[in-house]
Amino acid sequence: MKARFLLGLAAAFLVASSSALAADEIHEAAKRLGRGVNLGNSLEAPSEGAWGLTLKEEYFEAIAKAGFRHVRLPVKWSAHASDEAPYTIDPTFLARVDWAVDQALKRELKLVLNIHHFDGMDANPQASEAKLLAIWKQLGEHYSERPKGLYFELLNEPHDKLTDDRWNATIPSLLRIVRTSNPTRPVIIGGGNWNNFRNLAKLNLPSDDRNLIATFHYYEPFEFTHQGAEWAKGSEKWLGMTWTPTDEQRKKLTDDFATVAAWARSHDRPVYLGEFGCYSKSDRASRLAWTRGVADEAAKHGYSMAYWEFGSGFGVYDPKTSEWRQPLLDAILPKAEH
Repeated sequence: MKARFLLGLAAAFLVASSSALAADEIHEAAKRLGRGVNLGNSLEAPSEGAWGLTLKEEYFEAIAKAGFRHVRLPVKWSAHASDEAPYTIDPTFLARVDWAVDQALKRELKLVLNIHHFDGMDANPQASEAKLLAIWKQLGEHYSERPKGLYFELLNEPHDKLTDDRWNATIPSLLRIVRTSNPTRPVIIGGGNWNNFRNLAKLNLPSDDRNLIATFHYYEPFEFTHQGAEWAKGSEKWLGMTWTPTDEQRKKLTDDFATVAAWARSHDRPVYLGEFGCYSKSDRASRLAWTRGVADEAAKHGYSMAYWEFGSGFGVYDPKTSEWRQPLLDAILPKAEH
């Protein structure tokens, strides 16, 4: 009896030690992302180049030389997969994404690969879930041999009919698909309402999978960061808003990140700021102050982060001149890091 009891204790200790080790490893994996940039408006556009940015090898080189440690690659896979089972991904498009993945990895940049703008999941998740699962089955198998510097992100910004409850119900099925081919690869998952930081409180991550990183996006206050944005209804009325910051503005920022930090501590999950940025129609001084303020706040909490985005309306890089917008780059990346 005593021997069986001791064996039980030993087994329990090994399980606990293994879980603790996995938890430590995923926290380190999250930190290794460091500061990065989103290669937005390219592969999530209706077709590459339709939104003004076609990826080039020189962009990856510039990103690495600047001191960024990772890129986040938004991809609209749903537009390049058939609409009926088995929802086959177009091999030509897949090869193009492979090229982008390899451009990053060969420069020792980590890469976060996501599913972006899957409009069907937001409008009708019940009808679209089978396609989402099939896409991840293909991606998981296709990328299973890629280095551990490749991270998966299940779905960008669930919203609309893809409520928190519906999204929580979908996550276990997605993870079962991914884990079949990638049992320990870091997987990034955010909450509902466009990955709003407040919705982390409603996010249910499977307790038996410790290789998960929680993500949130930060564009607060939205009326400031999206002033003049052509796709945001009423945004012309917001033009002229500033962020200096006032005491009130600073408190709002620190309180918001404190909310995220409290959630992360209570759930023992690492956190990744997957998007933050300010549209180019805001005044220059405010834009720089806000960007620096958010980056500093994320760094204070130890969060890796990815600026939105590389070379379009929020862009930190000017594709026309092939030069960084240096003051904005300095706000995202401390000069010591580039």
